[in-house]
Order: sequence, then structure tokens, then C-alpha cells
Amino acid sequence: MPSSVPEGLLEFIVDRINVGILAVDRAYRIILWNEFMASYSERPAREVLGRDLFEAFPELPRKWMERKITGAVVLKNFSFASWKQRPYLFRFNHNRPITGGIDHMRQDITFMPVMDGQGEVTHVCIYIYDVTDTAVYQTMLQDALRRLAESNNRDGLTGVYNRRYLEESLEYEFTRARRYGHPLSVLLLDLDHFKRINDTHGHLAGDEVLRQAAQRITSAVRNVDVVGRYGGEEFLVLLPETDSEGAQVVAERIRSLIAAQPVVYGDTAIDISTSVGLATLDERMAAYTDLVERADGALYRAKDGGRNQVVVQVAGE
Repeated sequence: MPSSVPEGLLEFIVDRINVGILAVDRAYRIILWNEFMASYSERPAREVLGRDLFEAFPELPRKWMERKITGAVVLKNFSFASWKQRPYLFRFNHNRPITGGIDHMRQDITFMPVMDGQGEVTHVCIYIYDVTDTAVYQTMLQDALRRLAESNNRDGLTGVYNRRYLEESLEYEFTRARRYGHPLSVLLLDLDHFKRINDTHGHLAGDEVLRQAAQRITSAVRNVDVVGRYGGEEFLVLLPETDSEGAQVVAERIRSLIAAQPVVYGDTAIDISTSVGLATLDERMAAYTDLVERADGALYRAKDGGRNQVVVQVAGE
């Protein structure tokens, strides 16, 4: 077997490997620049060798790179950086479709100290690994998992949140509001005469009424508010950072928006309205269920009092 590496073999490998390789001395001068780097940067080796790295590539994150290079010199050890921490070092294009949502090549980076015979670090070699495929697939997987989690929190018919998610949100917001002394209000809505709608126009028409009611409720609230189907024709709206006065404004807006125009199903226009019960957190409530029960009591009064109205359940009632 040969006792030494054939002349030119290392240079051949360094230039053919599908990994970016560059090296700098302790003054940050570029002393190695392989073909991968030349191809993706469109800067041939003859143009960059001997130049200060940060003068040749001013877009590089200088402070971050100096820390990494200095760390390799002082600690005499490898250091790594993942694309998840810093998406890329060099702003290289990639060969993947733009539909992957990746603007530039995603890169994992390795900093390797190069030592002389006395064990002193004279250079730092930097490896650039193209991990764009990994980044694309992980991003797609995360998006899919997010969509799955979101679908598990949604009511299949109306698209608003389901009861399980509502109760989780109620518990979280109730605990937070109690701890920090913030206001919190709940609206409980029940569509008026919904059984009559089902009996007269059929369940498919009733489903359309529920869908459009959910859309109208959602359009009337803020992004931070939580709208969900509480059961049957009942909806619940959770209003963080909202006192009774502010909640009444929201409740009346929802009520009037729902009653403003009929739901059109086929050739039929179906008039709809809703009764709304409103309750606001007070110091005597021990759990979020107390808040919901208070809103439910107000809703009962709204239904009993003629429907299509907002009733506020005040403390002590």
C-alpha cells in the first residue's frame, strides 16, 4: 500500500466534494476556497484568496463569525451551528422549487481548528453543508402537524373552535386573569328558534344557518378573542382583557350582525336571530365554570325575556 497520499488527491477531493470548504488564518484572510464555494458564490478562488473574509463578503454576520472563529482558536475544538439557529451563513441560491418556501440555501456550519506541530491553532476551516432538503421537509412536516393540531381543535361543521378547545382556553384565560387582576368576559349565544328552522327547512338548512352564524360572530370580534361552538346551536365567545362595558359593545355588535340579514339556502331566505348572555369575572368566582354558569343564567333571561337581545348577568344575581 502507498505510504503517502498521491499528489493532488486531497486537492481533487476538496474540490469535488459536495460541501463548501473555506479556511481563514487568524487575521481572517481566506487561504482555502473550494469549488463548491466558488460555484455557489460565483466568486472564483483567484478572486478571494488572500483577501479579508469580511471585506470580500461584507454581508456576512461579522460579530457572530468572529465569536465562532475565536472560540475554535481559544478552545482548540470544533463548534457547530444549525440552520435552525441561523438559516444560512452565505446567501447562496438553491436548486429547489420556490414552492418549498425557502429563499436561500439552508446551511449547517462546522468550524474546525487547524493546528501546527506545536499544537497552536493557525487556521480555522469552515464547512458549509447544504441542508435545504432537510429544511424543506421539516418545514412541511411542521406545517402538517400544525394543521392537524388546528383541525383537532375545530368544529367540523362551522370551522370555529370546538368545546374541548374552548374549555382549555377558558381555564387558561381565567387563571391568567385571576393572577394578574385583568378583566375577562364571556358571551354565551343561542340561536333563536333553531329547532323550528330545522323542522321547517330541514337539517341541511340548519347546518347552513350554523355556518353563517359562526362566520358573522367571528367577523365581529378581535383576533385575540376565542369563538367556539359550545354545543348544538350554542356559541361561546371568550373576551380576554375585556370588561363588562366593552363586552356589551361586542355582544350587541354580534347580535345585530346576525339579525341584519337572512341566511339564504337554495331559494329560501331564513330569518335568524340570537339571544346573548354576558358575564364578567369577579373575585368571588373560583373556577371558569362559575363564569360560564353566570353567562348561562343571563342567556336564560334573554331567551325568557323575548329573545334577540343581550342580557348582562351582574354579580350577586
